[in-house]
Amino acid sequence: MKGNQKLIDVLNSLLADELTAINQYMVHSEMCADWGYEKLHQSIEARAIAEMKHAETLIGRILFLEGTPVVSVLKEIFIGSDVEKQLARDRAAEHGAIAAYNAAIILAGEVGDFATREILEGILSDEDGHIDEIEEMLDQIGHMTLPIFLTTQVK
Repeated sequence: MKGNQKLIDVLNSLLADELTAINQYMVHSEMCADWGYEKLHQSIEARAIAEMKHAETLIGRILFLEGTPVVSVLKEIFIGSDVEKQLARDRAAEHGAIAAYNAAIILAGEVGDFATREILEGILSDEDGHIDEIEEMLDQIGHMTLPIFLTTQVK
């Protein structure tokens, strides 16, 4: 089914966002593992895997719409030098993703591609969950201080 080219371009931009997030989260995850924060490592790694599934879904939809998935483009990656900076940068990435998905959902509706809109709404729901998880951790740091929070992240 030949899809709307503007929508395909937006899907490729979302794909670049997802591929970027995967890289950022995997680096943050492995840094946390290296520091001995196994629970945090597992949490961030799970988020990276969810982003991989989003990328897979977007690739499938682009192909269905007879577009070409662009997997060679990444956006700027922001690596945090400590846990608090990592969470802040991950939160910023999720805020950007949520804004981009909301705009893409509007576009999909405008061009009458309601199946793509539904797919994007599902991914947006996941991104809302990611931001909630990140903000919960940042709230915990605010309530109990960073050192105490980090003691809860050791296996």
